[in-house]
Amino acid sequence: MYTDASQYVEEVLNYLGRKSSEQPEFIQAATEALTSLIPYIAQHPEFKKYALLERYVEPDRMIMFRVPWIDDKGMVRVNRGYRVQFNNSIGPYKGGLRFHPSVNFSIIKFLGFEQVLKNSLTGLPIGGGKGGSNFDPKGKSDTEIMSFCQSFMTELYKYVGDDVDVPAGDIGVGGREIGYLYGQYKRITGSYTGVLTGKGIAYGGSLARREATGYGLIYFANEMLASKKNGFEGKKVVISGSGNVAIYAHEKVASMGATVIAMSDSSGYIYDKNGIKLDIVKQIKEVERGRISDYLKYVPDATYVDSCVRIWEVPCDIALPCATQNELPLASAKELIKNGCMLVAEGANMPTTLDATHALMDAGILFGPAKAANAGGVATSALEMSQNSQRISWTFDEVDHKLHEIMKNIYLHASEYACKYSHEDDLVSGANIAGFSKVAEAMMQLGVV
Repeated sequence: MYTDASQYVEEVLNYLGRKSSEQPEFIQAATEALTSLIPYIAQHPEFKKYALLERYVEPDRMIMFRVPWIDDKGMVRVNRGYRVQFNNSIGPYKGGLRFHPSVNFSIIKFLGFEQVLKNSLTGLPIGGGKGGSNFDPKGKSDTEIMSFCQSFMTELYKYVGDDVDVPAGDIGVGGREIGYLYGQYKRITGSYTGVLTGKGIAYGGSLARREATGYGLIYFANEMLASKKNGFEGKKVVISGSGNVAIYAHEKVASMGATVIAMSDSSGYIYDKNGIKLDIVKQIKEVERGRISDYLKYVPDATYVDSCVRIWEVPCDIALPCATQNELPLASAKELIKNGCMLVAEGANMPTTLDATHALMDAGILFGPAKAANAGGVATSALEMSQNSQRISWTFDEVDHKLHEIMKNIYLHASEYACKYSHEDDLVSGANIAGFSKVAEAMMQLGVV
């Protein structure tokens, strides 16, 4: 039925396989997205004539730079910095900065590729980009992190701007790092603009930004449940991770009557049959900057397991992967299926492998893909950009209300396109097509650029 479109997608993926074979995460993201677009592409034969997919999978530009900095012992250290400006057809590039040892071009390209679709889904005028460094903030002093951030921005500032590219935070880049980055940008340029989001409230940040990705995830998942005349009340929930996304997903889901029984970090996971006490997790992670295992000091009756991937063995009604990419493989998906899980919604970027995603969906588990389910963070970043442009500040409730409406609309659009091109519960295809259709239309209207 879709022979020509399938062949076109296969040609593009083969091209990527030849040109980007050393970038497995990017190939994975492109394969998942493009294969789901086939029914839509079949209705637009003009895409091949104008090489739209070939242009779509190539970033506008990829920037790599040296980041020298001085540690507390006076030694000069060197890391790599990256920024991928993927597509600005519908607005300035927008996407976070990730500081983590695993960062390389493949990671940044896959994140930027996903960001294009995610940002399109918000309905706001923002394109997609991503950046970061293989610098590891863990174990570094505030002075060392400031030294690194200032060096990083000394190079990055040449490529960003409030109408060009607006970075934000991601793994390893929180309020402290954003502050140091913004301070250096302002120092170099002498301008006070909305060039970064996730800023502190004292210097132009938006209320509810810290909570936005976690809250948005739950708003989206709640729409999924409501479509089946169900809800969070009384459900047992497992959340991987214990950063901002996981913490505020916990906060919101608990307010809806669910009980979070397990959370994790990169070292392992904690299980509390009586419900994870969020105030303790916040104390450990936001104040002490400790490990999730420290939860046992406060709740000795809880259980700690020295393996973060095994968290998916904990029986639950709802699973929310909120840690990192590919954290939920096929074996873990089979555990969730065996234990009767009814819904998986992604709070991290591409946390579920392709085979695991297929297994979950084939088993009838409701599946909320990251580009739709975790779009609340970038949506609120775009709201922060609007506030900066207008020199105004909205209340927490105003921002939260706008976020809630955006997430409801993302679900509605993903569901609409799923019904039109696949089936009602295929939100993976629905979200990909809904996001891509807007970007593709803009690219066609802008000409071959």
